[in-house]
Amino acid sequence: MTRDVKKVVVAYSGGLDTSVIIRWLIEAYKCEVIAYCADLGQKEELEGLEEKARKTGASKVYIEDLREEFARDFVFTALRANAIYEGTYLMGTSMARPIIAKRQIEIAKKEKADAVCHGATGKGNDQVRFELTYMALKPDIRIIAAWRDSKWPFQSREQMIDYAAKHGIPLPVSKTKPYSSDRNLLHISHEGGILEDPWSEPPEDMFVLTVSPEKAPNKPTYIEIDFRKGNPVAVDGKKMSPAKLVDHLNRIAGANGIGRVDVVENRFVGMKSRGVYETPGGTVLWAAHRAVESVTMDREVMLLRDSLIPKFAQLIYNGFWYSPEMEVLRAMIDKTQENVTGTARLKLYKGNVTVVGRKSPHSLYREDFATFEKSEVYDQKDATGFIRLNALRLRIRAMLNK
Repeated sequence: MTRDVKKVVVAYSGGLDTSVIIRWLIEAYKCEVIAYCADLGQKEELEGLEEKARKTGASKVYIEDLREEFARDFVFTALRANAIYEGTYLMGTSMARPIIAKRQIEIAKKEKADAVCHGATGKGNDQVRFELTYMALKPDIRIIAAWRDSKWPFQSREQMIDYAAKHGIPLPVSKTKPYSSDRNLLHISHEGGILEDPWSEPPEDMFVLTVSPEKAPNKPTYIEIDFRKGNPVAVDGKKMSPAKLVDHLNRIAGANGIGRVDVVENRFVGMKSRGVYETPGGTVLWAAHRAVESVTMDREVMLLRDSLIPKFAQLIYNGFWYSPEMEVLRAMIDKTQENVTGTARLKLYKGNVTVVGRKSPHSLYREDFATFEKSEVYDQKDATGFIRLNALRLRIRAMLNK
């Protein structure tokens, strides 16, 4: 596109990239810059952010509290699906990008901005997540992807740090501690810098939300989580809003050393990357949800839903939150959750989550069916025909092989 840019809404975090981008946009495009930050649970990271953005050159600053929407509509949606990317990653960053981009587009419409801008690099997944959301919600919006822009002068983070120092822009990173962190209500991610060597163990002082399992209490913590239609609604009998519930579990689980993962994952753009994640409350929720499902979901329904987990997780990870296939999958998965109501009891101890109890008013578990004692409802002799019918194709194959 060749039209002039007069006003840009930047997805602003106060980190290295976006701190530099505000000043760069003003210099490169001679435009008005509006900084927008989504409060997804970064806590102290938001302190002084508005003042910093204005000093850097922003004409206006939006700091939007999206914590409840994030937990209710994004985190809990993934939880109902038991979505886990490549068997390990609970996708805290992946889910944050579409909600940030959605509100960014809303602000761009309100402010009659010509363009939106993000600070995601040209090597990562976030550029895809931001831009797929932009185009799904406002297909005519101009997108400035700083790291891919022809006017972008930086080739490394060291150059950006030097630029920030020249313009008096305070940064949360330095050349001596260059790894990147991204925090929200569900997790905190650590990537880059000293973590790029997949053989190197992460330094202990890097972790924010969790104590090391070795330093966790020597006594286990027991908690109970109540679910209604697949969504967590209370902890230890106390009802909480979605965001408060996740935050509460983060503190309890983090104190017990739960939720650390160190993974090498496959990025959508085609390369592998190493990430270290802390997801304490989410780790507990995923285990508790599975426990309630185990007594409430029909076997074949669970098998069908579980077969869709890799695809559902892939759609989230790759940035297709606002896609027709996601709408179809969400409707189907929500149908499977209609009877997932009940309580899970868990033991938290030195980095481990153990399910020690589960109950539900919709439980399909029947002790009188499952008991090894004498039963009036199940004739064990019926299993003979069941087994012989299932073995028929195996017997025929064996006879042919003779």
